[in-house]
Amino acid sequence: MSFKKLNIPLKESLERLGITTPTLFQATILPKVKGGADVFGIAPEGSGKTTAMIINTMQKLKSEAFDDSPRALIFVKDKKAALNLEEEFKKFTKGTDLRVYSVYDEQGIDHQKDDIYYGVDVIIATPKRLNKLYHINGVHLGELQLLIVEDAEFLAKNSLHADIARLTESIKKCQYLIFADRYYPKFDRFQNSFMSNAQLIEL
Repeated sequence: MSFKKLNIPLKESLERLGITTPTLFQATILPKVKGGADVFGIAPEGSGKTTAMIINTMQKLKSEAFDDSPRALIFVKDKKAALNLEEEFKKFTKGTDLRVYSVYDEQGIDHQKDDIYYGVDVIIATPKRLNKLYHINGVHLGELQLLIVEDAEFLAKNSLHADIARLTESIKKCQYLIFADRYYPKFDRFQNSFMSNAQLIEL
């Protein structure tokens, strides 16, 4: 898949950032995600996974804000990962009205709840903090279209996969994407619980 088939604001962002040609991984995974499949995207560092994830998200959300409830939720390991990904996202969303917001344990939960209330399109979150927000009615997931885990290795080394699995029980139809450097046996739990016949894209 070439970048020519993306929505106009996204194409303009890629041109502004000097990204003209998809990597092999991006060219392989983008058509699968655009087609609506649940996907495990497995590729080494430097293959363009983060950019692929941002492109997929902006394409799915048509690069525009809509209502108040988040339509994309991205799980990350910790505060540092959340802030880094938010910063990377904003390079691409510049010039659009997409609202990207990160939540993590070190920040006041009431403050996060208020910020989300006023409208967010993409939430970047650590699993435990998102669960806490959800259980105090601090985030509405009824409009969620896309749930992603970035650098999902951290799920293979602890029990945080259970936090994500519990949340999916309250989510309507949603597309799921898991990105990692390699496939871990624990990822089978996602396939067995909430991912529907997920495709494995491995570079």
